[in-house]
Amino acid sequence: MKLWRIRHSPGASIGRWSKRLLIFWTVASLLAPSPFIVNASMPMWHKYTYNDPTGSRLYFVYTPVNYQVGKAVPLVVMLHGCGQTALNFALGTRMNQLADEHQFIVMYPQQIITSNPNLCWNWFNPANQVRGSGEPAMIVGIIETMQQNTAQWTIDTRRIYVAGVSAGAAMAVILGATYPDIFAAIGVHSGVEYQAATGRIKAVKAMRQGGPDPVEQGQAAYDAMGAFAHIVPTIVFQGTGDNIVNSVNGDQVVQQWMQTDALASKSTYQADFYNPSSNTVGQVPDGHSYTTYTWNDRAGSEVQEYWKIKNMGHAWSGGSPNASYTDPQGPDASQAMYTFFMNHPMDKTRAQASFWGKLRRTLVDWFKAEFG
Repeated sequence: MKLWRIRHSPGASIGRWSKRLLIFWTVASLLAPSPFIVNASMPMWHKYTYNDPTGSRLYFVYTPVNYQVGKAVPLVVMLHGCGQTALNFALGTRMNQLADEHQFIVMYPQQIITSNPNLCWNWFNPANQVRGSGEPAMIVGIIETMQQNTAQWTIDTRRIYVAGVSAGAAMAVILGATYPDIFAAIGVHSGVEYQAATGRIKAVKAMRQGGPDPVEQGQAAYDAMGAFAHIVPTIVFQGTGDNIVNSVNGDQVVQQWMQTDALASKSTYQADFYNPSSNTVGQVPDGHSYTTYTWNDRAGSEVQEYWKIKNMGHAWSGGSPNASYTDPQGPDASQAMYTFFMNHPMDKTRAQASFWGKLRRTLVDWFKAEFG
């Protein structure tokens, strides 16, 4: 899932100089000394290494200025797109500035060239579409490592969120389906529905034409939730002029989660894609117009939010002009996602299910280790 600069022709292929620039960004980011300082206004940006049986991965954490260990704060996981590094994504989304303003921690996992030459998250690999396997397990493993490092951070377990763009958005969808006990809500920017493809060729087709029937994929995502099935609030951003990920994919993500959440709620949440609870038109001064749709549950609480930005291409809406792969003329996706996330902490029922589920897994692992 390729992610281009807004200045490039959307249908163009990556040229020789673009590839060289990608390699430069990657090497500069991965070889930076630890702790790595983004700039003078972001002194709390640090690089870490996560190790598991599948190998090592870098991840970067932004701890807000004036943060005090012992105070539980939210954690937002940010997943970059193809051709991006964690650093570039942080600069483009300006999520770290929001973290300083509102006091939450941001974690950026970093894809590596040996796993994908274009630095894409391998969302189309079936091994990465299930719980306890591949890249989703690695990302959750990093979160658990951070939670255990109580000398560095105190994370509010009811306020852990994930957002991504392009391939990162596809991975965010997977994480919402496979780890609903971890993530209170998810943000999907220019992404695809759950299991939109199960191979590279199918992935290209899904990006261009849309994936399978979102109702069927909603069932598949619900099945992936297993015993942890529960409503996962979702906010989606999609540009109607996106020539890399066809805008039909944004519709499908919303529809897939409608079906998944309906099943997870045992039909207490029922939403009609064509009859939203609200429909608001907006305009960025000297920028894009957009429409925001919301869908509420029976109690009137918002469950899903969908921002469609007219004529916007494949870029982070409202991002910084000082970074690649952003469109400053769109509404501020980072602010909208933060607001949505903070309005959706994990409810007590899901938190309790998470606790007992983790305890059960611990006991099962102990039993296997002791008795084989």
